[in-house]
Amino acid sequence: MRLLVLGGTEFAGRAVVEAALARDWEVAVFHRGRHEAPAGVVPLRGDRTAEGGLAALAGGRWDLVVDTWSGDPTAVRDAARLLAGRADRYVYVSSRSVHAWPPAAGTAEDGPLVEASPDATGVPYPQCKRGGELAVLAAFGAERTLLGRAGLIIGPGENVGRLPWWLNRTARGGPVLAPGPRDLPLQYIDVRDMATWLLDAAGAGLSGPYNLVSPNGHTTMVGLLEACVRATGSGAELRWTDPEVILAAGVEPWSDLPIWIPEGELYDAMHRGDVTKALAAGLRCRPVTETVADTWAWLRTLGGRAPQRADRPATGLSAEREAQLLGR
Repeated sequence: MRLLVLGGTEFAGRAVVEAALARDWEVAVFHRGRHEAPAGVVPLRGDRTAEGGLAALAGGRWDLVVDTWSGDPTAVRDAARLLAGRADRYVYVSSRSVHAWPPAAGTAEDGPLVEASPDATGVPYPQCKRGGELAVLAAFGAERTLLGRAGLIIGPGENVGRLPWWLNRTARGGPVLAPGPRDLPLQYIDVRDMATWLLDAAGAGLSGPYNLVSPNGHTTMVGLLEACVRATGSGAELRWTDPEVILAAGVEPWSDLPIWIPEGELYDAMHRGDVTKALAAGLRCRPVTETVADTWAWLRTLGGRAPQRADRPATGLSAEREAQLLGR
């Protein structure tokens, strides 16, 4: 297989590249040069947001294109139009955020979607991702387009800071503010499982949208945080605290305490999506203990300092704020 990855030097794109290289595929990576391309690929330099920035893609032919773009959909539109006659299939890593708010618990791929346009600029994230979907569909058609609607993505290489924050926090030891309830079910995907499924599904000729996260309850808050304590070997003490107490103290779910969202509208949207279709199409999700342990091993190679995307805010409570809350 000849694969072109648009991106491919960070987190999700890099995981796709590594999975393809492990299959002995021929891989080309189109990127801006801000990060080093993985060894073994054909590097193609360009900035898809600049005038003439797609010049490096003017030649060549590929069996498959994988695109992880999350900005203005016009960038997806222009790349898809350019490649429509020289690539067989296009995989767009989208998001479950494309569903109209609020998506009910158990929303499947055919649930209501946000209004969006492939020609839009400066629009919110849901409209960016839905606009990107529409752009690929317009250029490649429904039968040649695979849309992977991811949710929470974690695992080695994470550059958003959610699981790395919990790992670094538990590694420091001592009492840790653990948001309850302990048995709160979570829904996420290991980036490597997502990459594997995308390549398998594309190779099998699948098309259309698929929700790409684990089943709800693949793990729980206690399963995740205890895995962090074990992986780091810190002996940290998890101080389980009721969500009402945490919220009353002004703590922001998801941002101050990454991954955690108390039950309600936002929880239903993030952690209760229907993944029946992807599971039937072969999606397999590794145990949380493996994801956590491998992410910690990767973090240790970086001295604990995970990369941080410039377009995403840093996450997690400060040590001082957590100490105040534990003191309460």
